[in-house]
Amino acid sequence: MRASVTRVSRVMIVAGLVAALIVPTGGTAIAQDHVLRVGTTQDLDSMNPLQTALVVGFEVFTLNYDLLVNFGSDLEPVPGFAESWEQSEDGLTWTFTMREGMQWSDGEPATAEDARWTLQFLLDGLNSEDGFVGLGYLDPYLGNASVTSIEAPDDTTLVITTERVTSQVLQMYIPILPKHIWEDQTLETVADFTNNPPVVGSGPYQAVEWQTGQFIRFEKNPNYWKDPGVAEEVVIQIFSSGDTMVQALRTGQLDYAHGVNPDQFDALAGEADIETVVGVANGYTELGFNTYGTGTGNTIEDGGPSTPALLDPAFRDALGYAIDKDLLVDRVLGGYGEIGTTNVPPFQVNWHVPPDNPRTFDIAEAATRLEAAGYVLDGDGNRLDQEGNPIQLRLYMPDSETTYPQSAQFIQDWLGQLGIAVETQVFDSGTLVDVMLPPEAGEDTNRADFDLFIWGWAGDVDPNSLLEIFTCDQIGSSSDSMYCNERYDELFALQNAATSDDERAAYIAEMQQIIYADAPYHILFYDATLAAYRTDRFAGWQLQPTEDGTPLFGYGSIGYTLLTDVAAASPSPDATVAPTDDGSGATSPPASPAPGGTDDTPAGDNTALIVIIAIVLAALAGGFIALRRRSANVEEE
Repeated sequence: MRASVTRVSRVMIVAGLVAALIVPTGGTAIAQDHVLRVGTTQDLDSMNPLQTALVVGFEVFTLNYDLLVNFGSDLEPVPGFAESWEQSEDGLTWTFTMREGMQWSDGEPATAEDARWTLQFLLDGLNSEDGFVGLGYLDPYLGNASVTSIEAPDDTTLVITTERVTSQVLQMYIPILPKHIWEDQTLETVADFTNNPPVVGSGPYQAVEWQTGQFIRFEKNPNYWKDPGVAEEVVIQIFSSGDTMVQALRTGQLDYAHGVNPDQFDALAGEADIETVVGVANGYTELGFNTYGTGTGNTIEDGGPSTPALLDPAFRDALGYAIDKDLLVDRVLGGYGEIGTTNVPPFQVNWHVPPDNPRTFDIAEAATRLEAAGYVLDGDGNRLDQEGNPIQLRLYMPDSETTYPQSAQFIQDWLGQLGIAVETQVFDSGTLVDVMLPPEAGEDTNRADFDLFIWGWAGDVDPNSLLEIFTCDQIGSSSDSMYCNERYDELFALQNAATSDDERAAYIAEMQQIIYADAPYHILFYDATLAAYRTDRFAGWQLQPTEDGTPLFGYGSIGYTLLTDVAAASPSPDATVAPTDDGSGATSPPASPAPGGTDDTPAGDNTALIVIIAIVLAALAGGFIALRRRSANVEEE
């Protein structure tokens, strides 16, 4: 979810019908009961994989495109665009072999040159003056893997050279793009490719229709290199609320619901033909502080935090004693999560180190620490900053997750007991990005105009994506706290160059202690991903990871490719469901035509289908809405 500078040039607000997706399709007529319908409450920000910042965007691009190396059911490396690989004896050269005869969805040859072009484009962005390409969430994978060169000596061979011995080459979450579609794009123009790139991919399914706020419809890729699964179509439906999404699941109009809330989850338990799963939290929800100017000397006129108190670690530390994380886990998460501590979640068991001196909930202790740091009360009970001004904080959050406003209500009350007034406000994600971006993001209007925020991050298999958020060069990109600490940056470089896991773990442990002590974030909780799916139409649901994961919205597209058809074993007399606007908050796309219908595209025709994207609204500007994939409920920001 990273780099910096003028990421704001990506904002595109377009009214009406704005763009066409030129999409190759097999045009195969299918029965409605072969459509896999997946629900989420997070809207897609962009069809361009270099421009998406949200979990749903990553889910979309891993259906459209293959990673060089995919992730298996237990997050192990498995064949993707490359069918095999080997590491040289000195550990610095990786040789990947592509399968013979592989094709893009439009029938063009898919070769090692496509992989070379994709990775080189990102590497060029990383090494450019700006230091990023697109939103900057993908190129850091190359930097963290210390990639120095990429070559394609022939159509089936890709050679990647690294500066140090590392296995991170196998964990790069980078979709391989078709050179013949993308080669005219430059680092400067790729942002304008946000909403209308032709979807030509090597993934199992290809997006053929997108209606913002409604759905993204995919058809099976006839040229996929293996069986993509039983579903002929996949529809990701966008719901306006979790309640309507869960109701659609109950009525059989949805097969999978991602990111249900605890009350909905408990209510679904034991229902016929519905399975509920609790996915391990590889991420967190945080209360973040605007520390713009800390460690950089930057100042903003007419913007930035409303009080210099937010730049003081002692002030931020004291507020940590006024947050009852146990209560939040119980009351907000319904017990489905753990209290938060450091910026590396316990899921990353080899790297997570609890804080040396954890804070406990104690309002009196918080008040004592504020007084000791010079933040006293006036005669009316208002907490004053060191300039003598009442501290009145603006707490912002996106509208993508109900746990955010629920948490905010408690925090507002707790800080109020300290004499600190808190005003809360909910924004759509795109607007919140605009509000929070600092001048480094490249627009004259950017002022980092906020005080506090509640949002969430989802991590990768490797901790780097969560660690990198706090490096100085991420200000204007993925850094939403604008935090900067030279020692932290030094440690980030050292852990990335470490020659052993033990050495790396020691550096990462110190990094976690720095963030906990300086408190640019208070990690509120590691919230589990709650999902539910129906068992009466599709079988073969596979958790990822197998012990404590979820079938979909994980890492890569494997969960889709393992599904089988329950109806094939136990056919029902009439499984066809009429497509309608069911009042659930998401409009379903029309059913694919049955054989002999009036569709103008004959079965098996591979000509391009031009699909109009209806009402494409604001493409998110901010780097830091992220891998975050920013999760709607971590991961979904």
